[in-house]
Amino acid sequence: MADYHYVYKDVEGASTQWDDIQRKLGNLPPKPPAFKPTPFEPAPDSDSAPKNKSWINQKTEEELEDLEDDLDDDRFLEEYRKKRLAEMREAAKVSKYGSVMQISGSDFVREVSQAPQDVWVVVLLYKEGFPECGLLLRCLEELAVKYPATKFVKIISTDCIPNYPDRNLPTLLVYNSGAVKANYVGLHSFGRRCTPEGVALVLCQSDPVLNDGQSGSDQSQKAVLEGIRRRFIEKVVTEHEDHDDEGSSSD
Repeated sequence: MADYHYVYKDVEGASTQWDDIQRKLGNLPPKPPAFKPTPFEPAPDSDSAPKNKSWINQKTEEELEDLEDDLDDDRFLEEYRKKRLAEMREAAKVSKYGSVMQISGSDFVREVSQAPQDVWVVVLLYKEGFPECGLLLRCLEELAVKYPATKFVKIISTDCIPNYPDRNLPTLLVYNSGAVKANYVGLHSFGRRCTPEGVALVLCQSDPVLNDGQSGSDQSQKAVLEGIRRRFIEKVVTEHEDHDDEGSSSD
């Protein structure tokens, strides 16, 4: 008849009195700590979070659009949602520009004629190797950085208009809502000396072409125009003073 041996196993983590004595004598390793599961914490419920400005600021543009019908009972939050959404869209629009982009003839309709209606587009018709074109391009590159909500593009003149005369270079075309609003043929259109300040002043003579992206309000546009005029005057005064200093030193 076979012998049966039974091995008794206590509950995990439990210890017998004999084991405790053996551990005190150093015959057994220290008792491992009893297993304790981490407390259960339910995932945070976004619907239970307090709805305030901070809550709105954490939302993406898509999430803000989805909230359109959910805040009807809270007029303050609904107005703030609209404001925040407008700010995000304006920032996204501004980030698209900020430089003079090279385009080809096949790009013209998409990049210029079909540009958003609230975006002014300044188009430079040019050719490589013409110093006048290079001078005007440098002015536009500086303005593109200062006014990133205005779109600046450049295109080889004959890619835009076949057989366009070189004697008309450089030429600037100003577009808005798919239509030409102004055109400037030749460097003389921007004064005796072509400077970024002079080009900016000419562009904004009749329309708010240059936009710094801070706001679309009339007050902001007036501030932009006043800043352009101030910088133009400061440039003229500085050049006049430098000319006087050169004349005095020659005497």
